[in-house]
Amino acid sequence: MATNEKLVEVLNDLIEINNDRITGYEKAVEETKDIDVDLKAIFSKMADESRKYKTELTSEVSRLGGEPAEGTTNLGKIYRVWMDVKATFTGKDRQSVLEACEFGEDAAQKAYTDALASDAEIDANTRQLITDQQGSLKTSHDIIKKYTDMHKAANA
Repeated sequence: MATNEKLVEVLNDLIEINNDRITGYEKAVEETKDIDVDLKAIFSKMADESRKYKTELTSEVSRLGGEPAEGTTNLGKIYRVWMDVKATFTGKDRQSVLEACEFGEDAAQKAYTDALASDAEIDANTRQLITDQQGSLKTSHDIIKKYTDMHKAANA
C-alpha cells in the first residue's frame, strides 16, 4: 500500500497544478481585453484542457484508493499573486498576461517532469497518462511562448 500512497501523492501534485492552470487561465480570460478574442479563446481552451486532465488524474487517484486533491499548489498561489501584482503595475496589457501564462506553463512542465522522475512506482498505464498529458501541455506551453515572442517582436 505504501507504493500506492507515493503514487497518489505524485498524482495529487498534478491535480493541484491543473487546478492552478484552471484558475490561472480563468483569471487570464478576465484580465484580457475584449479586443484580444484570440487570447480569450486560447486561454479558455487551456482551462478546459486542465479540467479534462484533472478528471483523468482524479479517476486514477480514486482507482488507487486515494483521496483526490482539491486545492492548488503553493507555487500556484505565488503565480496568481504575481499575476495580480504585475497587472496592477502594467495595466493588464496583452504582454503581461502572456508572460504570466508562460510562467504558469513553465511551472506545469516542471511539475510533470518531477512526477515522471519521482521515485514512486508508476505502472505503465499511469506513466502513459502522465506522459500524454505532459506532451499536450508542452504544446500549450509552446503556443503561449510563441504568442509572447510574437508580441515582443511586434512591439520592439
